[in-house]
Amino acid sequence: MSLGVGDRIPTFELADQNGDRHSSASLGGRSLVLFFYPKDDTPGCTLQACSFRDNHSELRELGALVWGVSGDDTISHRRFANRHNLPFPLLSDPGNTLRRRFGVPRSMGLFPGRVTYVIDGDGLIRHRFDNLLDGPAHVREAHRILNDLAGSRA
Repeated sequence: MSLGVGDRIPTFELADQNGDRHSSASLGGRSLVLFFYPKDDTPGCTLQACSFRDNHSELRELGALVWGVSGDDTISHRRFANRHNLPFPLLSDPGNTLRRRFGVPRSMGLFPGRVTYVIDGDGLIRHRFDNLLDGPAHVREAHRILNDLAGSRA
């Protein structure tokens, strides 16, 4: 079963490309853009990650953290992050455990899906966006929802 709008995220803790641990408990009331992507250094994933990189400061100004997640190991994540100057954590999800807990579907029955969640400071999913082919659309969707959340707090 896939998690959707209004669902509470599961508790988790994963290591990033530097070996630092990131957990759902460490959000401290901040919003989170959590994007699941298929694989480091593939064209679509690189485009998506670089789009998040290019918009990272704007997303941070809206009060959100940005974390990427794939099944690749921390060494692969480190190479990917360094090659593309990614300023956010890439969480290693060995065995795709977190991916399954969120219910991120496989694309075309073969590939890990590309799904982005916008999660509010209370750990509730406010938006879920699923699109394998248009990586930059994930950033546009996250930005739109975070703007809406910021407007509702004003």
